Amino acid sequence: MDLEARAHEAHHDALRLWLRMLTCTQLIEQRVRGRLREQFETTLPRFDLMAQLERSPDGLKMNELSRRMMVTGGNVTGITDQLEAEGLVERTAVANDRRALCIRLTDAGRKAFADMAAVHEGWIVDALAGLSEREVATLHKLLGKVKQHMNQSVKEVEVMA
Repeated sequence: MDLEARAHEAHHDALRLWLRMLTCTQLIEQRVRGRLREQFETTLPRFDLMAQLERSPDGLKMNELSRRMMVTGGNVTGITDQLEAEGLVERTAVANDRRALCIRLTDAGRKAFADMAAVHEGWIVDALAGLSEREVATLHKLLGKVKQHMNQSVKEVEVMA
């Protein structure tokens, strides 16, 4: 039974939509996790960490990686240890901060990520293939409005604090 099955007609449409979005996200994520494991012998957290590093060629500090991935520093350290042992990332000291380390993809890490990312994109395109290009664009725009509203709400709470 998925999350959406918890809702019924008496629930507000917004709640039913929220549960549908969660269910869709979980279904797609479950498929991606399985395929990463089967085709690349890796995990989604490892893929996500490499994706963050791919977007930042000069590397990122551990605490920035943790913040971007919304996980603890311990999680980032464990994943980084694995990827470093495989030669996919490297740690370097940060100038003017002896306690901080910068993590960056190695050349082998860039190639491995590029290979995974190209296949991953295909999986996502396939997952949303039931929608037309116009429907994808409309859904993207509408979810952007939700994101904008939520970001504004967070700012208002921060001002009040």
